[in-house]
Amino acid sequence: EKRQDSNTRLQIFDIDHVIHELTQGMTLKAGTIIATGTPAGVGPMQPGDTVEVEVSGIGILCNTIV
Repeated sequence: EKRQDSNTRLQIFDIDHVIHELTQGMTLKAGTIIATGTPAGVGPMQPGDTVEVEVSGIGILCNTIV
């Protein structure tokens, strides 16, 4: 059951701005994950649910809630 379907184009601040702001106070290293918030439609997760995130040209990250 799909619970969310969104895109970074819908963020209030674009990725360049977020990275600029973060690097004013810290160094981002390779592999750093930037959590920017949650789009509309989020619901409670249950054990066994799967969270899948896809980045075009990079791949898919898939995690199961335990």
